[in-house]
Amino acid sequence: MRRQVPLLLTAIVGFVYIIQFFVPHKPFNIIEHLFTDWILIIAACAIWLGVLNLLKLSSEKVYKRAKDWPYALVIICGFFMITVAGFFFSGGRAFQESGTAFDYIYVNIFTPLSATMFALLAFFVASASYRAFRARTFEATLLLLAGFFVMLGRVPVGDLMTSWLPQGYRLSDLAGWIMMVPNMAGQRAIMIGIALGIMSTSLRVILGIERTITGGE
Repeated sequence: MRRQVPLLLTAIVGFVYIIQFFVPHKPFNIIEHLFTDWILIIAACAIWLGVLNLLKLSSEKVYKRAKDWPYALVIICGFFMITVAGFFFSGGRAFQESGTAFDYIYVNIFTPLSATMFALLAFFVASASYRAFRARTFEATLLLLAGFFVMLGRVPVGDLMTSWLPQGYRLSDLAGWIMMVPNMAGQRAIMIGIALGIMSTSLRVILGIERTITGGE
């Protein structure tokens, strides 16, 4: 029963959503709205469970003085700081009032930290690109050439180097063509493959073939 009941509920909810998409009428639309409300409630509870689990693991790391325990202490302090500010010093209007403690923390702490993380990601992307662009195979060579022309065509130097060419044949035009034609074709092929994979996996879960969600094999 511990596995049959979750599989049965998954099948019911999945088929209701599929039928409601093609037949958006009673009673399927009513049931779909009800299931959507339930999903939001479950997701909210799951977020709190995740937060509590994070606090538990961080507290254990601080208590045992495990490796990198000061970072765990920062997580705990940051959580309680933003929680207290959100519940009691946010202005009571969905955290939209400026000048509150929550707004100050968000604008002056969270936003700069997010910008720093994205700035650091640029270096990781550059390192990964350097390793990927090694022209050892024909495909890697094509990737290297496409990346070179796109990056060069996105900066003013590229247009300056090819300013003597007529409009439509400059590096910026070549970069735009690469992004809009072969790149777009590849993206659409990947998205179609992802959609087919999602459909097949969803059907396996709904029909009870895929049982890893219940802890089975």
